[in-house]
Formats: sequence, C-alpha cells, structure tokens
Amino acid sequence: MTNENIMASLWLLALHETKGIGWKSIYEMMQIAAGNGVPYGELFELERQDWIRLGAKSGPAAAAANAKLRTMRERSEELLGRGIAPVSFFDDEYPTLMKETARPPWILYASGRRELLASFGIAIVGTRSPTVYGKTVCERIAGDLAESGVCVVSGMARGIDGICHREALRRHGSTIAVLGTGVDVAYPPEHRPLHREIAQSGLVISEFPPGTPPSPGLFPLRNRIIAGLARGVVVVEAAQRSGSLITADSALEAGRDVFAVPGPVTSPKSAGTFGLLKNGAKPCGSAEDILEEYGHLFEPAPRSGAKKDEPEKLTKEERTIYVILEQGDASIDELQRQTSWEFGLLHSVLLSLIIKSRVKSLSGAAYTWIGDPIP
Repeated sequence: MTNENIMASLWLLALHETKGIGWKSIYEMMQIAAGNGVPYGELFELERQDWIRLGAKSGPAAAAANAKLRTMRERSEELLGRGIAPVSFFDDEYPTLMKETARPPWILYASGRRELLASFGIAIVGTRSPTVYGKTVCERIAGDLAESGVCVVSGMARGIDGICHREALRRHGSTIAVLGTGVDVAYPPEHRPLHREIAQSGLVISEFPPGTPPSPGLFPLRNRIIAGLARGVVVVEAAQRSGSLITADSALEAGRDVFAVPGPVTSPKSAGTFGLLKNGAKPCGSAEDILEEYGHLFEPAPRSGAKKDEPEKLTKEERTIYVILEQGDASIDELQRQTSWEFGLLHSVLLSLIIKSRVKSLSGAAYTWIGDPIP
C-alpha cells in the first residue's frame, strides 16, 4: 500500500470513529477532496475553514480538521496490539466484492485471518429458532461447502448462523462472522466460545468501532456486509418477516445469487423461503446445487479423507417409509396407520433406517427423513 493510501486510511479511520459522522458525510468529504484535487497526504493539514471553503458542511469540516495524524497512528497501533486490524476502503486487503456494493463500509475492523477477505465465500442465513429439518440441512450444506474450500459467511446470531459457523469449523474449513456489534463484543452472550474460536481459526469482522454494544438498528446494516462478502446467499429457514430476508434483498441489490432451501409449506419457518422461491430464488438442497453455479469461478477442493461409500440400498419396506416421510415428519401412530403394518415390523424398519442414517427420531415419538432424496 502506498504512503498516500496509508494517509487516506488513517483519515478515514478518524472520521469513521467521530460521533455524528456517518457513511454519507464521509462520502461527501471524499468527493470534495477528490473534486478539488487534494492529495491524500495533505488531508490532515486542512483546517476547518479550508474544508468549508472547499464546500464541506460545518460538522464534517470540524471533524476532519480535528483529525490528527499522530493520534490516528497511535489509535491504529493500539487496535493492532489488541489483535484488531482496521481495514480501510483504500487497503489492499479490502475485499474487492465489497467495493462493488452500493454502500461499502469505509472501515472493517477485523480479528483473525484477514486473508479470508479475499476468499470465495457463500453466505448462509436463517431463523434463530430452526426446526430439526432446518438444522440438519444447514449442517449438511455448510459442512460440505467448507470441505470444498468455500468460506462460509454468516452473522453469528442464534440458530442457523451459529450452526453454519460451528459446522464449518468442525469440518476444518474457513468461516467469517460479520457482527452487528463491535468486533470484540460477543453477541449473543452464549456465543462467547464460538466468537473466540472463529477469531482464532476464522475471521470476525464488523464496521462498528470496538466496544459498540448490540442495538436493533445495527443488525440490518450488518446484513448488507454479509451479502457483500459472498458470491451468493443461502436462506435455510425464514419466517415471513425475517431479518434473513433483508440479507437476501441486499444480495439482490448487489447482484449476488440468492438460494432458498425448500421446506414444508405448512411450516411458518418456511414461509419466507417459499416467498423467495416464488420470486425467482434458486432452490437449494445441497452444496452441489450451489457449487454448480460457479464452475467458471471456483474449483472445489478435494474432500479430505477416503471417498465415502455408496449409501446402502433400501428395502421395499424402507422405501415405503421414505415415501411417507418425504411429505413431512410423522408420528409412529401416523406411520402405522398409513402402512397398516404390525408394530414389530414398523419398529424394525425404523430402527434399520436410523442405523443407516436415513431417519432421525424426534421428541413425541415422531420421525424425520435426514438422508438424501431417493431416485
């Protein structure tokens, strides 16, 4: 990075951390500097009246005049000493994809592996209270993407976000958590261990200065960054009024792909994804459904370990259970009613499917299909 860009980055950091100076004000100040041919190296030398004479408003002009080069060098060193790197719009590390969005953050505070900012990423988002079906699908998609070398991006919220981060780490893959708080603030509180693990093995980022507490208005802003970092956004489960749909909207505005996992139309948790599919989102049930869209951009890494064995074939009775559970979860009473089998036969068939990792038992003596679709 050139000395000019270093100066511009420190100046951006100064304005970014000034209360009352938002994204638009910084943009206007940058336009004024560029329009008047002011070199980045001279930004710290301008006084308030200089900025006003160039066309700046009083508030931003005062903030820019108060920015001191020595103070910002010390601030940058202090953050780095805490393991937090301020990555500015002018830094070489700043993600190229993010620059293509409508309102790219001027500063991204990063803790962890900053090289992941340049990786091929797919975002996964969804409800904070997923069903067993949603959890299972999320684990499979996130884990398989991570094993294929894709960086899994999400917001470290409860539910789907936390599940996909954990599964990416469990599969020894990479993941980026985009926070709606300061990069050093773990939220929700129960995610402190996850926050720590991502900062060590992945990357935690935020556009909000360190120490910023959670606030409802910050999370929608966070969602545009999740979408901006990724080539595509996968919505696993989302209700009709879900924050995940804000991320999907941000992805569409940025020209990214939107994928939605089909779910039972009777489930409120699938109402949002059903709406996305009606409006043109790409249906997605596996990592392969996503990766096939990017064959010209990304070559999946070979999966670690030996090649998986072909799944065991199903018996005629097991296929009968599949046909029923394909329509949705069912209780053992409902299965017995639809098959007309004796309880002993039904129990043995279900046990066989559980052993084959095709069926999972739920609370209330109910069962769900967790295997791949059967041709």
